Amino acid sequence: MAKQIELQTLIDRSIRNMGSGINSIVKESAIEMIKQAYKEGIFVQITSGYRSFAEQNKLYAKGRTASGNIVTNAKGGQSNHNYGLAIDYVLLSADGKKAIWTVNEKWRRVAQIGKALGFSWGGDWMRFKDYPHLEMMGGLTLSQLQAGKRPVLVSFLSNKVSANPIKTKPVNKLLAKGTVKSKAITSKKSYNLPSGILKVTKPLTKGPQVKAVQQALASIYFYPDKGAINNGIDGYYGPKTANAVSRFQMMNGLTPDGIYGPKTKATLSKVIES
Repeated sequence: MAKQIELQTLIDRSIRNMGSGINSIVKESAIEMIKQAYKEGIFVQITSGYRSFAEQNKLYAKGRTASGNIVTNAKGGQSNHNYGLAIDYVLLSADGKKAIWTVNEKWRRVAQIGKALGFSWGGDWMRFKDYPHLEMMGGLTLSQLQAGKRPVLVSFLSNKVSANPIKTKPVNKLLAKGTVKSKAITSKKSYNLPSGILKVTKPLTKGPQVKAVQQALASIYFYPDKGAINNGIDGYYGPKTANAVSRFQMMNGLTPDGIYGPKTKATLSKVIES
């Protein structure tokens, strides 16, 4: 009987594959995902993390100006990987010698663990599915990253913050000069969180009080519906909003019932203000 791959081997391989440019919170969360999956008998390895613009352009050239098959439609600066905010994963056989690319129940379980740690999953995307892909964008779009903005990411494990928001020179200037000068900026947005109870009802509860809760949750990466229009912030307290509340509750020591109430309000306010 083949020997089971050791957890540390999976972690060591994944750290190497993520690269030195990976965001510290993304790295910490990815390692925790590997650990949690391992406890359930699921063997996960990160296959890719940070890629420089040059590395991205090299990948883009495959099947175009270089030999091989086309593997990406993104040039340098056009991938979330280029900003250290994205990873790709694969499942391995128990001995760690075989990659398993079948998107099965175990694959989806890993994605579920990742989402509970703050990642969004490419398998949930509406336009196309990218099942190996997990990312932490901190509410920013690719266009904002290209313009020089960077997100603040907060660890669900340690409450550590990766960095202050920064502005840098846009991608086109960065590529032209090869240097980045950054200036830290800080900003806080307040949310008029409602009192009372919000939960899924028939017909659905709707209005500005629901939207305020959705916006507050999205600001700390618990999106009601990541990838949908406005990430699901629509003012309706439906099942997806209840799921976002439940995920927030679970990660903050509350009963994950998906019902917004005084305890959830107090904790949400505290997390946002911290």
